[in-house]
Amino acid sequence: MEEVDKILIHALKQIGTEVSEETDSIKRFTSELIVESVVKCIRVIDPGLGSALPTSLPPGMSARFRVGMMLAQACQDIGYKGEIGYQTFLYSNEPEIRSLLMFLVEKLPRESAEASDQPTGKSVVLQRAISAAIKAQLAVPWLPPNCRLPLHYATQSQETLHSFHVQPLSLPQSSGKEHLKEVKDYQRDILLPITAQLSSRTCLVASVLEQHTAELSAAQEWDNEWNSQGLLSRLTPQEYRSRKLTRLHKRIEDQLRSAALPSSESAFGVSHATSDLSELLQSFSGSTHSDHILTKGSHFTHTQKFTFTQDTTAVTNPIPTVRQSEGDALLRQQEELTSLQQQFQQLCSHVSQLAADMKHTNVTNAQVMDELKKREQANSEKEEKILVKKKTIDLLPDTDNNLLKLQAVVEASSKRVINLATQWEKHRAPLIDEHRRLKEICSTQDLESSRKLSEIKSLHDKISVSTEEAKRKEEMHKQLVTELENLPQDASRAEYTQRILEIVSNIKKQKEEITKILCDTKELQKEINNLTGKLDRTFAVTDELVFKDAKKDESVRKSYKYLAALHENCNQLIQTIEDTGTILREIRDLEEQIEVENGKKTVANLERILDDYKAIRQENSALAAKIRDG
Repeated sequence: MEEVDKILIHALKQIGTEVSEETDSIKRFTSELIVESVVKCIRVIDPGLGSALPTSLPPGMSARFRVGMMLAQACQDIGYKGEIGYQTFLYSNEPEIRSLLMFLVEKLPRESAEASDQPTGKSVVLQRAISAAIKAQLAVPWLPPNCRLPLHYATQSQETLHSFHVQPLSLPQSSGKEHLKEVKDYQRDILLPITAQLSSRTCLVASVLEQHTAELSAAQEWDNEWNSQGLLSRLTPQEYRSRKLTRLHKRIEDQLRSAALPSSESAFGVSHATSDLSELLQSFSGSTHSDHILTKGSHFTHTQKFTFTQDTTAVTNPIPTVRQSEGDALLRQQEELTSLQQQFQQLCSHVSQLAADMKHTNVTNAQVMDELKKREQANSEKEEKILVKKKTIDLLPDTDNNLLKLQAVVEASSKRVINLATQWEKHRAPLIDEHRRLKEICSTQDLESSRKLSEIKSLHDKISVSTEEAKRKEEMHKQLVTELENLPQDASRAEYTQRILEIVSNIKKQKEEITKILCDTKELQKEINNLTGKLDRTFAVTDELVFKDAKKDESVRKSYKYLAALHENCNQLIQTIEDTGTILREIRDLEEQIEVENGKKTVANLERILDDYKAIRQENSALAAKIRDG
């Protein structure tokens, strides 16, 4: 049973059951560990059934009985045929738990039994190491810096903690295309390694992770875009990239042009207030009002500006006298500042008025231009009508001849139309046939291209699935190799093979001994049957002979009586021997039953049952007291 228990414990560990290293046999399983093992197995076998089961026993006894009944019902639902109940989990014995666990382990799916539902690959080893380190750090209580001993500085020192600070890295880009010689020389001779590009070595890991994440996300976005839109465009990846780059350049140019226009003109254009590029350009251009933007002015505005400049210059440069005090100078400066502010406000209002007038003039000019275009179009239509009426009036003096001429022209035109229609019909039929043929070819090509496109998509999906499967198997192989390397080297495969061969040879020897014992038993039974038959026949012949002589001789009659008594005593002796064998067999069976009952720990279970019974009575009395108080 030792090998069976090791196999069961190994399978339970694979599905996530926390079995300690000291537990090497089913005999050492506690009730909590039994419940956890059974629930983990049921969750792997039937997730829907196991999701409602708790992995630990509750503190209350009534709740423990309910959990035991739920587990027993769940085991019966998945096909367990043995005797099972709440006592199997609460008052367990070794044979019943072993048979139940053997059934559950055999019911586990192969994939789950081999790999369970845990991730595979080198990341598993790393995650286990990280989790072990975190558990070790969490197990150490946190202490203030002043109370820390030298033992705690290794795990709680602040010198090992750094903020996640990222700096840009310049990495050599490797691709299938040939780089320029200057680029290769730069990457070989001038480009610094990433450890020298950073201002601090604490940023190295964060910067590398950020760079790798950015490249990985860009590659995934390109794959998604190419599979969703690139394949439908029926272009090569290079053509698709160039077309996308051209569209981006065109969009940037449009945004730059619209941003360079004045606000009055761009208001009638395309709205780009929501564009990121427009917001960037607006932040570069500043938040000044459109009326304050420097534009090209007229001669009148320049003259007015020059006049106001001279006036302000004349005002701001008075010739102070020596007799003025400092207070008069400050008062004069305040008055000059007030007058300048008033002039500035007047100028601003005048400029705004001029801008409003200019806008009104532009709108009026646009309306006048539209009205002018409409009138010119109406004049051209009226001129055409006048020309037609003039030609008609010129034809009125010679009406008959003109009518004949018109009829002749109409007949000639109709004949020409009929001739042209006939010629068109001759050309139209082959053109229609050719059009239909080309249309059918196009539809066939479209269907073929759609079919090939769907095949390409399915191939892409299969390739991705195969790649993921290959990666998963490769990671599983690496994990198994790592676990094999971590296993103790003293236990070799040859030793395990030798142990298996020894077990097989012992089983063969036991089978041979059992077969030999059965053969001996059969021979003994056959010999006993032969002797019994021979004895019966001998007694029958002797009885017949002696009975014939007993009628004549008295001594022979006594001999016959002794013979009958001897035969009866021999039968009783044989019966006694058979009864003795039966009793010995019953004794052995009873001894085996006693050993089984001793293994079931009946006395300990009875004591536990009594304790649980007392706990239930206490709970019931507490509940009754609550009900009475309520």
